[in-house]
Amino acid sequence: MTMICLLGYRDVAVYALGVGACGRDAVDTDELKYVHHENGQQFIKVLPTFSALFSLESLPDGLDLPGLTFEPRLLLHGQQYIEVHKPLPSNARIRNKVSLAGLHDKGKAAILEIETRSYEKESGELLSMNRTTVFLRGAGGFSDPSQPFTYSNYPANPAPAMKIPESVPFAIFEDCTQSSQALLYRLSGDYNPLHSDPMFAKVAGFSRPILHGLCTLGFAVRAIIKCICKGDPDMIKNISGRFLLHVYPGETLVTEMWLKGLRVIYQVKAKERNRAVLSGYVHLHRLASSL
Repeated sequence: MTMICLLGYRDVAVYALGVGACGRDAVDTDELKYVHHENGQQFIKVLPTFSALFSLESLPDGLDLPGLTFEPRLLLHGQQYIEVHKPLPSNARIRNKVSLAGLHDKGKAAILEIETRSYEKESGELLSMNRTTVFLRGAGGFSDPSQPFTYSNYPANPAPAMKIPESVPFAIFEDCTQSSQALLYRLSGDYNPLHSDPMFAKVAGFSRPILHGLCTLGFAVRAIIKCICKGDPDMIKNISGRFLLHVYPGETLVTEMWLKGLRVIYQVKAKERNRAVLSGYVHLHRLASSL
C-alpha cells in the first residue's frame, strides 16, 4: 500500500511543541530551532521521531487482513523501531510504502507488525523506515493452537528487549509534561479518543485520558539529543522503544541514559509513581566532541 502525505513547516513545529520542545524555556537555544529560524520557517530542524507519524494512517486498519478482527479500544502499542536514513526536510511531499512486516497468533491476542518506508516524492530518496508493533487483545486464536501462525518478513527483530544497566546513568534529564500535553500532541494526527475522551479512557481501564506512547518516545529522544548529542538531531541513526506502562499528562518524565560506545541505552520513568514507562536504545552516527 502506498500513501502520499504533505510535510509542512507548521506540522514540524506543532509536533516539536507536542513532545515538549521549549516547554521549560521558550528561548532554549538547543530547541528553538525546531519551531523557529531567523531566516524563515523553511530552515527549522525536524526531530527524528517525527517520522513515526508517517505510520499513523496504517494503524491498524490501513492493511487489508481478511479474517483478523479486533476491538480498537483493546489495541496496545508495543514497540516502535525507527531507522533514520536522511534528516527529514521541513517541507516536502512524502511517499509512504506500507507493508505487513509480521503477524503472530498468541492465542488471546495477535501481534501485528507494520513497516512504513518513507521517501521524498520528488527525489525518490529513502528518508526513514518505521516498524510498528501493536498488540490486538482478543484478536488471537485464528490459527491451529498446536501450530500457531507466525510470520515475519525480516530475519531478526531489530528491537530486542534491552537490559537496563545497574551502573549510575551517564546522564539524567527530567521534564514535566503538561496536563494538556496529549491534547497538543494529538494535533499531529493521532486522534484516538483514549488520549482525550474521559469516558472512553475509563471504559479502556484508565482513570483519565493517557499520553500517546509516541509522545513519550519523543520526550525521551529529545532528552538524548539534548544531553548526549549536545543539541544535534542529525547524530541519530536509529531508535528503538518498548512501551512498558501508560503515562498520565502532567506527570514528570525522568529519562536515564547510559552511553555504551555509539549506543545510548535509556529508560524513562514516571517520577510521581516511580514506574518505568519506556525503555530502549538509540544508535548514533558519532559522538559529540564535547563528551
